Amino acid sequence: MGIEHILNIAAIDGAVVTAIADPHEGSRRAAASAVGSDDLAVFHDHKSMMEYGGVDAVVIASPNMTHADVLGDVLRARSDLHVLIEKPLCTTVEDCQKVVELAEGREGIVWMGLEYRYKPSIARLVREVADGATGQVRMVAIREHRFPFLPKVGDWNRFNRNTGGTMVEKCCHFFDLMNLIVGSRPVSVMASGAQDVNHLDEEYEGEVPDIIDNAYVIVEYEGGARAMLDLCMFAEGSVNEQEIAVTGDVGKVEAFVPQNLVRIGRRADGRQVKEIIVDDDHVAYQGLHEGSSYLEHIDFLNAIREGSPPGVTLEDGLWSVAVGVAAHRSIAEGRSVALDEVMT
Repeated sequence: MGIEHILNIAAIDGAVVTAIADPHEGSRRAAASAVGSDDLAVFHDHKSMMEYGGVDAVVIASPNMTHADVLGDVLRARSDLHVLIEKPLCTTVEDCQKVVELAEGREGIVWMGLEYRYKPSIARLVREVADGATGQVRMVAIREHRFPFLPKVGDWNRFNRNTGGTMVEKCCHFFDLMNLIVGSRPVSVMASGAQDVNHLDEEYEGEVPDIIDNAYVIVEYEGGARAMLDLCMFAEGSVNEQEIAVTGDVGKVEAFVPQNLVRIGRRADGRQVKEIIVDDDHVAYQGLHEGSSYLEHIDFLNAIREGSPPGVTLEDGLWSVAVGVAAHRSIAEGRSVALDEVMT
């Protein structure tokens, strides 16, 4: 993901990567090659890069379990430094709350990296819902059927203790979308999930990975709306990786990724559904996320230049993690979990 950020920045006029920091030699080499500049400052750790000072903004794309410490160090280093932190914000609610508090009152913008909001068809769905296409939102259904987790440096993402668990690591994207679309706070989570197929034949220093590869999650909201996630990470035989349906008292809006298809229907019109192919011609670099990371960087840059608040906040990141933590607790304990239990 760090390389994807580098390539997105390279596609933006007026932006340049001046420094990188990574404790892993192979990652440093790959990042330096992606930047392709003789003027690049290269560091073994983020603290040294902060002392260097030749940066206006920092993108943190380190392993999940390092986010709390790295983000904390960066926020303390300079109050005027702009920061984009990759998802999930942290692996625990407690650490999320600490960095949210630490970021308060800073001069620099702190932007939460939840780029699924920027996938063109999903962004169009969000706009249509906000403009009243569904009426009052009553139900949100999100399906992600995809491939297993990819290899990472040192295979850190094979264990819950490093990632926060699949519901945090992967599904924070979807819980954020639910929160955004519904527009109110989640109050309870009920989930069922397991590790049934992926990584069971792998072993790392005597340990078998413990990451969930499929789940159903139901989230209930203030006001009575509810949302559902259907996750399967051994479903490579799928046309679309994500399918989202939002239904209200007036109509229904659906988005399909990567087809970039949006369907809009009204109850009064029956099966006469409008289909729209969403093609965002502002995307200069497509990358691995349908151009969403590029569009996220454009908004991040515009907020920096205009002095406007972040479009996606650390509090958004906190709530997306909180729902994921509640989902894991629900799976482990076989019961509905109130958000009040995890938002200590």
